[in-house]
Amino acid sequence: MTPDAPVTPFKPVREDPFTAAARRQAAVRPAGLGRRLLARIVDSLLLGALTGAAVVPLAGRAADHVQAKVDAAKLSGETVEVWLVDTTTVSCLLASVGVLLVLGLLYEALPTARFGRTLGKKLFGLRVRDIEEHEPPGFAAALRRWLVYAVPGLLGIGVVGVLWACFDRPWRQCWHDKAAHTFVAR
Repeated sequence: MTPDAPVTPFKPVREDPFTAAARRQAAVRPAGLGRRLLARIVDSLLLGALTGAAVVPLAGRAADHVQAKVDAAKLSGETVEVWLVDTTTVSCLLASVGVLLVLGLLYEALPTARFGRTLGKKLFGLRVRDIEEHEPPGFAAALRRWLVYAVPGLLGIGVVGVLWACFDRPWRQCWHDKAAHTFVAR
């Protein structure tokens, strides 16, 4: 350094980064159940509409197949058993479930991992956060969260996992939140 060079004064940090991080974490609170329910309804309607649009051709194919079997049985003039469940109807059902899971991955898991929210959560000012770091969950956790929500929902027992949030304290976690170590913050 030359004697003629100007001296730049030291500029202190405005706020200690560790204190700022602790303050941000302390400000995060679990979301209310009403807002979560409304966000879930919006997300379910959007995902259901997308899935329905993709599944309508599969449902039509299965219905046509069953109707053809019934018509063939009527034309035979004999009393015969018509099995409604066969490889065609099962393949249409499995394809429909596959469509739901893929669209769920694209609509729920990826945005949750990337932004910490879906469209429904964004509309109601909610975010999914990791329980320890208070940051958006990683992709594996977001995918686990979606699968633990969707699979029991398809089996008809998902409502129990969702109602779990009514009794869980302090984070109001549903089963899918517990599986992914997340909570929904306001």
